[in-house]
Amino acid sequence: MGWQFDDKYAVHQKLGGAFILVTPSVNELILADPEAITQVQARRKDFVKPPLMYEQMNIFGPNVNTTNGEEWQRHRKITAPSFNERISSVVWSEALQQSQELVQIWVRKGLKGTCTTVPDTATLALHVLTCAAFGMQYSFSEGVQRLQVNHSMTYRDSLAMILNSIIVLAIFPKSFLQASVIPLPRKLRAIGDATREFAAYMEEMLTAERRLISSGRSDTRNLMNALIRASDEAKAAEAKGKTVSGLTDEEIFGNLFMYNLAGHETTANTLAYAIILLAAHPEYQEWIAAEIDAVLTDNSNIETWKYGEVFPKLNRCLAIMLETLRIYGPTPFIPRITSSTATTNTLSVQSRTFPIPPNTNVTINVQALHTNPHVWGPDALTWRPERWIQSGLRPEGKASQDEPNSFASESLVEAPKGTYIPWADGPRNCPGQKFARVEFVAVIATLFRNARVRSSEKPGGETPNAAKKRILAILEQSSIQAITLQMPDGGRGVNLVWEGRHKS
Repeated sequence: MGWQFDDKYAVHQKLGGAFILVTPSVNELILADPEAITQVQARRKDFVKPPLMYEQMNIFGPNVNTTNGEEWQRHRKITAPSFNERISSVVWSEALQQSQELVQIWVRKGLKGTCTTVPDTATLALHVLTCAAFGMQYSFSEGVQRLQVNHSMTYRDSLAMILNSIIVLAIFPKSFLQASVIPLPRKLRAIGDATREFAAYMEEMLTAERRLISSGRSDTRNLMNALIRASDEAKAAEAKGKTVSGLTDEEIFGNLFMYNLAGHETTANTLAYAIILLAAHPEYQEWIAAEIDAVLTDNSNIETWKYGEVFPKLNRCLAIMLETLRIYGPTPFIPRITSSTATTNTLSVQSRTFPIPPNTNVTINVQALHTNPHVWGPDALTWRPERWIQSGLRPEGKASQDEPNSFASESLVEAPKGTYIPWADGPRNCPGQKFARVEFVAVIATLFRNARVRSSEKPGGETPNAAKKRILAILEQSSIQAITLQMPDGGRGVNLVWEGRHKS
């Protein structure tokens, strides 16, 4: 699993945009053809999420990511409206605050630098999520790292252990791991304790939110509140004879866990990759700083950076995210399977129609799609964020720093249909896409408004070009761990030095 990241587009260069891997047990259709992929993602009833794979992720309950058919429709109808502009505003404000604290910590480390970019961005993203999801705000230095009363593990540590143990939890149900009468190895016992602790945290937050709702003191701008209210309204409608169903508490827990998985780990990893890539490419730090300065002028007070006014103008900052996701996206492939109950499906590939039998595994090769030289050009494997910017003034998409008005003419390039799907596409696309974009842009703008980052030199000295090659080589050693792309050794092989920015 995960060979797609290493292979990039190579196998499709030889075999074409679609080929079938035939085995004695099952056939697997592997796709990197944009037209075919668009069809698969649009036809959710014909190409479903593999139940055997996704049901294993119902650790705390069924959720919008693991269900199919009418069950998925019910979850989506209740959960999707939770990701709205009010939530985006909360995400923006909290991401600004968290990243301001974080960059101050990094700068204070001086020439010693930091090798904790990955865990630090994970903490930041988790704090943003707990604020937006549960209405709970923490300082970066404490927050979910602090042990709460009546708990043996912190929220962060319990979640981290669960995320790192997804494969184990797919084999052993949490009820087995939590059973006190069964002698288990220490590692398995710790995983069981983590699931118990995390469930207790969610139960406490759900109970507290319901108390606030009943007393009329709840902040309506958080995802848990929206889930509870939408679910209760659906149940009320159902009681009146309408065919609408709300979510059970178990399903609310299941969706909250999926928010933690999809809305925290993926964004955190994307931020970590982007920061390290910017350290390897200092010219792009100046590229985004020119935009940040033009948009914010002399405004250094993040409390006045209004979401609706600032976020839409930071196209270059968003381009950093889009390009990072293109090459180092958290999910190099998307699995599907043809329905077992349907008749033979058909799929059009390069103007030809092919029959696809029931129970055929279908793998959307996202990594190949994102590195296809026929789409992205001969530099498809090169991290080049300006490919996402187009300008009415400069055909090459690069506004110069001495033309501040030129930024207003820049806009994001829209990738051709079916060629760029880091958040999937079609009816089952990621509902948290805007959440992730807003958080990423807020963090990058804050970090590089007043600071710069570089790789610390190896003992004995190192040229900037040698440091760049070393960093990129480490990133290319990334692999699928648990269920997402991860850097080797948690990114600790890259030590970064942050310094205050000296404006001319």
